[in-house]
Amino acid sequence: MTGRVLGVVGSGAGGVEDLLPCLIRPALEAGWTVGVTLTPTAGRWLTETGALAEIERATGLPVRVDPRSPSERSPHPPVDCYVVAPASANTVAKLALGLADNQALTQVNEAIGTHDLPVVVFPRVNAAHARHPAWNDHLTALRRAGVHLVYGDDVWPLHEPRSSPGKQLPWSAVLDAVNQAVPVPR
Repeated sequence: MTGRVLGVVGSGAGGVEDLLPCLIRPALEAGWTVGVTLTPTAGRWLTETGALAEIERATGLPVRVDPRSPSERSPHPPVDCYVVAPASANTVAKLALGLADNQALTQVNEAIGTHDLPVVVFPRVNAAHARHPAWNDHLTALRRAGVHLVYGDDVWPLHEPRSSPGKQLPWSAVLDAVNQAVPVPR
């Protein structure tokens, strides 16, 4: 595996079931090597549906959910960019506060603290989460840390009902943000 390496981190939010067709496969087709890490909830959900095994077949790498032991080598190559998509309100809050209570958060928090390692986050939250008094502070903290947020009414209107028929998550905007953070080498 050569070229750019994308670390995809998925959390237990709506849309995590679309990671393979909507983010991972397009990234692979664009020449990225993709290593996937999931929060425990996302890992459980995707294991139950069989999607975790499909992701492993598509990427050729194991999906990480649990931390490895100190004697084990990392199953993923060094990453050029992390993308957290979808990021639940819980994941966004923990990243903003530097909390790392699972493998996915540990990796992304380390990346946020690493110079010149881009992190893109797509918060997948509803309007009630966005109205919480701490929400804007979390987004501000992530922006201050240099995190690229794929967020706003132009990307995902929070005022629309959850059951909007045909409403698709902005996966192309997420991949565009990744490609802006790490341009294709010339």
